Amino acid sequence: MTEGKEAHWEVVERILFLYAKLNPGQSYVQGMNEIIGPIYHAFASDPDVTFREHAECDSFFCFTNLMSEIRDFFIKSLDETDHGINKMMSRMLQQLKNSDLDVWLKFQQLELKPQYYSFRWITLLLSQEFPLPDVLRIWDTLFSDESRFDFLIYVCCAMIVILRNRLLNGDFPSNLKLLQNFPPMDVQIILSKAVELSQQKN
Repeated sequence: MTEGKEAHWEVVERILFLYAKLNPGQSYVQGMNEIIGPIYHAFASDPDVTFREHAECDSFFCFTNLMSEIRDFFIKSLDETDHGINKMMSRMLQQLKNSDLDVWLKFQQLELKPQYYSFRWITLLLSQEFPLPDVLRIWDTLFSDESRFDFLIYVCCAMIVILRNRLLNGDFPSNLKLLQNFPPMDVQIILSKAVELSQQKN
């Protein structure tokens, strides 16, 4: 690191600090760092040095705008609202039932609840499930869609459906481990499957 330059983590820390100060009703919640990370990386690694110089303010602007859309995921008192995390997980489970009844029945049999695996998927927009380049690819698709959170549900379902054979043959511990540690694969396969699911007639 060049002398006099701040470390990237210091910049990210300041962005989160300012966000918390400006939003006292919400403040900082664990996991927000996973949301700002890919945003800051995209700006801080821009090949144009002129743009890189504004990475902090650009990241803060985009992070604030994104948080305005997903803030309900981070506020416990809003968990049961239409845009709360519990509602999103219920929607995902219903979509799984529509897309692959056998897997849904298997999950019911095992009492494998979406809270055990999809809470993190949805809250953090899959930022912990894939390597950073894949996260950026997924986010490109999500953020280009006006119904981005509907498509997020389809992506989550696609992740499950793609693993259907292993899940149908697994028990509770093995399936939970599989879902909490999603195996490496070409993310385009997941996105293509998500598009396919979104086009199915339920």
